[in-house]
Amino acid sequence: MNRTTEKYLPEFVYGAIDGLVTTFAIVSGVMGASLSAGIILILGFANVLADGFSMGASNYLSKRSENDLEEKPEGQRDDPLKTGLATFISFVLVGLIPLMPFVAGYFLGIDNLTLFKYSIIFTGLLFIVIGLFRGIITKKSPSKSALETLAIGTVASIISYIVGVVLKGIVE
Repeated sequence: MNRTTEKYLPEFVYGAIDGLVTTFAIVSGVMGASLSAGIILILGFANVLADGFSMGASNYLSKRSENDLEEKPEGQRDDPLKTGLATFISFVLVGLIPLMPFVAGYFLGIDNLTLFKYSIIFTGLLFIVIGLFRGIITKKSPSKSALETLAIGTVASIISYIVGVVLKGIVE
């Protein structure tokens, strides 16, 4: 792994985990409330773009503030724009994955439960892959890291699904 990859890979993993968790939480909550796939697409795309921008911008501001506080020479400082972009891009790219079955289903007329199952499978596999990368980056057990990442995503989606079920009557 070269220095540039090593430098921005943590930002990419951070954005990817958050993008996957928040987008799949929206999918789970909407499914728990038995709302339409169109609602999933609207909320999902709004989340991916707005929250991705917010994450990238926050990362940018954080790195810029960190640079302002450190006494490092200009050439040794982190590039806030690149770290913010790495977070934004990973959030958007990975955050779109839970939505892809619903995009396909929109055109193919597949039922929501089947789409939800595909979204669960894709999302679960991505949690495992991202967790493995997290373990490699942190030099900790990749399998343990994969299970932790999968567990966090699973708990977040269960919480969201239950909230959807409980609040379902609000929109009916």
